[in-house]
Amino acid sequence: MAAEIAKVMGQTQTHAPVLPGQISENITKHRYYERVKRFFDIVCSLAALAVLAIPMLLLCVVIFLDDPHGSPIFSQTRIGKDGRPFRFYKFRSMYTDSEARLGELLAQNEMDGPVFKMKNDPRITRVGRFIRRCSIDELPQLFNILRGDMSVVGPRPALPREVEQYTERQQVRLCVLPGLTCLWQVQDDRNSLSFEEWMELDLEYIRKRSLWLDLRLIFRTVRAIVRMSGE
Repeated sequence: MAAEIAKVMGQTQTHAPVLPGQISENITKHRYYERVKRFFDIVCSLAALAVLAIPMLLLCVVIFLDDPHGSPIFSQTRIGKDGRPFRFYKFRSMYTDSEARLGELLAQNEMDGPVFKMKNDPRITRVGRFIRRCSIDELPQLFNILRGDMSVVGPRPALPREVEQYTERQQVRLCVLPGLTCLWQVQDDRNSLSFEEWMELDLEYIRKRSLWLDLRLIFRTVRAIVRMSGE
């Protein structure tokens, strides 16, 4: 796995990361779980897209009217299972020059580690602030799930620049499919957690993952959306 990650990142590594014992055992033992989970992902994403197709189209129109300078759908390269890059989709919640403006905001980063988080990020549009609070900006990732790039539940997919800074232990996140929601995502105080605590929650999920845990996390995610407790 590490060799594939290194190839993506343009680095040279000669050894694979050593997986913590319980995590390694979980990954190798749960073949039946993986098949059932993939079937669930396909059914869940198809059902959601069938129900949400018209609301998603209407939201595209609203995003375009709010800021007509770019596509309502934002795509970006993220790193998936085993370090493989894929195109990741979201409803656009930022102005089109957001990446160019990132450098001038780095000093105001409220998150430690390689992830950038800023509560009152000036790059976020009016509609973008609302859809982030409702977490509905993530809905286009249903297509990523249908394609097999992602799962409904799993560690959130990271940017290449973030993966470049992972420790060997943190690279274990890349042993499973990234997800639409995760253990970190449903924490009430998630934005106050450190980057290290976030990574440990992902490792905890990988160690304990099961269909029952996935269903519990989906339920907690729906509750968080209703409560509008997103960013």
